[in-house]
Order: sequence, then structure tokens, then C-alpha cells
Amino acid sequence: MAASRTATRTLRALRISTRPALTAAPRAAFRQGGRRLYSSEPAKSGGSNIWAWAIGAGALGAGGLWYLNQDGASATPKVFAPKFDDYQAVYNEIASRLEEKDDYDDGSYGPVLVRLAWHASGTYDKETGTGGSNGATMRFAPESDHGANAGLKAARDFLEPVKAKFPWITYSDLWILGGVCAIQEMLGPQIPYRPGRQDRDAAGCTPDGRLPDASQAQDHLRNIFYRMGFNDQEIVALSGAHALGRCHADRSGFDGPWTFSPTVLTNDYYKLLLDEKWQWKKWNGPKQYEDKKTKSLMMLPADMALVQDKKFKQWVEKYAADNELFFKDFSNVIVKLFELGVPFAENSERWVFKTVNA
Repeated sequence: MAASRTATRTLRALRISTRPALTAAPRAAFRQGGRRLYSSEPAKSGGSNIWAWAIGAGALGAGGLWYLNQDGASATPKVFAPKFDDYQAVYNEIASRLEEKDDYDDGSYGPVLVRLAWHASGTYDKETGTGGSNGATMRFAPESDHGANAGLKAARDFLEPVKAKFPWITYSDLWILGGVCAIQEMLGPQIPYRPGRQDRDAAGCTPDGRLPDASQAQDHLRNIFYRMGFNDQEIVALSGAHALGRCHADRSGFDGPWTFSPTVLTNDYYKLLLDEKWQWKKWNGPKQYEDKKTKSLMMLPADMALVQDKKFKQWVEKYAADNELFFKDFSNVIVKLFELGVPFAENSERWVFKTVNA
């Protein structure tokens, strides 16, 4: 294991060192200071015919009654109730593939998997009980075509081979597990996870407009997040996910990364909001900010709202000063987000998975 991890880190360092104008640094040392590089569509894999049919997926909580059928053989009923080790195997499969394509964005599918899990969960409405991570309805139009979900086909397609290898896991649980895996493998905090989500059909698609609009300010943020049941502190903590990934002009219209380390989760997002001087970017795209020093980073109007609003800013300052506090609060609030709208079985257990590459 140690040798494998060393080899992985070496490959990452080599990959980083080949990118111009960016400083290579070991990921493990990143949290102590320093910078790495810039992040966020994969080939579809043919599905296995070993597991041909399933019924009663919710009857056993996370498991179900599966019928084995391979190469035309007669179906044999098999009860399969997945345990922790089964989900750890799914986690390991995702982790092993995160950096399989060096030419995808900044070399990792991690950020776009976090965004998929986030957007699948962030449609929740506490008043109606609709939306949330239970359903994976982004597989269908019109939800898959909502503007806020542009580009997430890359994440959904990335997970299709995993779904084919582990057909017993629901898309809903798989998407959230992908987000959990990505955060932990990008040196983020431990994210407790519990299965139990069930898939829905297109009738469960939520209306457009439930996810944050990056061009808006603090009033909009509060309307969106209060609807889900979050408070101001939790809004700021969740926004720390913008330490990861980048925007794409051909998806959201915006362009660029928020931080110099978009494949490593740190509190740099908050530090940069406070410490850098930001100016409007002069270009033909939608309004966004760029840092005056390098003009290589960007912030969106919704990001700047966190330092323009006094109640938000106090939490930006706290997280900028204390990465451990940010990690603690981020872990708590991302678990809350990922579980919105899920009717878990009573006394269901949360698990923490062992990392593979972090």
C-alpha cells in the first residue's frame, strides 16, 4: 500500500510539473502552505449481463432481490444485502479512476463528481419534501437540461462503468458516494456516508431554478439555501467547495478556477476572497471577477457576496484563519446536504471509508 501510494504521488508530481507556469508540490504538504495547479466526459462502458434483473430494491434497505442471468442461463434468485465492504469496493473503484485521464480538465474527475452530488442534492425543498439526492432524476430531461447542470453529463458518464460493475447500487447512492470519494481523495475531510437512496423516474424531476444562480447576490443565496433548511454559517461552509474545480465558458458561461489548487480541498477559497484584489474581467462573457495580480483566477458575483455581506463575511474570516474549523463544518454541512430528502431506515448507520490515494 505504501509503495503504491508513493508511486501515485510521484505520477501526480510528474503530471503537475509538465504544466506551464504552475508550481509542483506534494499534495500531502499542500495544507501547510504552497500551491498546486488548476480542475472539473469519459467513454461509456458496456454494461454487464451477469445481473440481468432486480426487484424489491428497497425491501432490504440498501439491498434487494436480484436474479442472476448470464448467457441465457436460467434465472436463479439471490438475495443480496450489501454491507460496508461492498460499498468500500465501490469507493475504491471510483478512487482508482479519478485521475485516469490526464487531459481531462486539471487531471481529475474529482471536482465534477462533487458538483454532481451537490446538484443532485441541492434541489431539495423542505416545504414540499421534493427534490434532494433521493431519486437521481438528473438522468432524465428536463432536469438534465437545466442550465445549472450543464457539463454534468461528464460526471454521470464517468460513473456508468462503475454502475455496470456494481449493478446493485442505486444511481442515487452511487452519485453521492462519488462525491464523498472525490472529497476525501482530494485531501478533504472524512465525509460519513450511509446508503438507502432509491431511484425515481422522470416524473420526479424537479423544476428549474432550485439551484444557486452564480450571477446573483446574497438575497438570492439566502432564498435558495433557506429553502433547503440551511443557515448563514452553513451557506458559507458549503461555498468552500468552490476551492475545487473550475468554470467552463461552454457550460456555465463563466470561465476559470477559483483557486490555484482546484484538485485539492483547502480553505484557500476564503483566503483568496479576503486577500486578493478583485476586479471585473473585461471580456465578452457574463460578469465575473478576476484577480488583479495574475488574472488567472476568478470569482463569481455570488462568491463576492460572501465578503460584501457582514453576516456572511464573519464566517469567511473564520474559515480563512482556521482550516481545521472549515473541514469540521464543511464535513457536517455536506453530509446534511447529501442526505436531504432521503427516507433512511430508522437507526441506519453512517460509515467512513478508507481513502485510496489521499
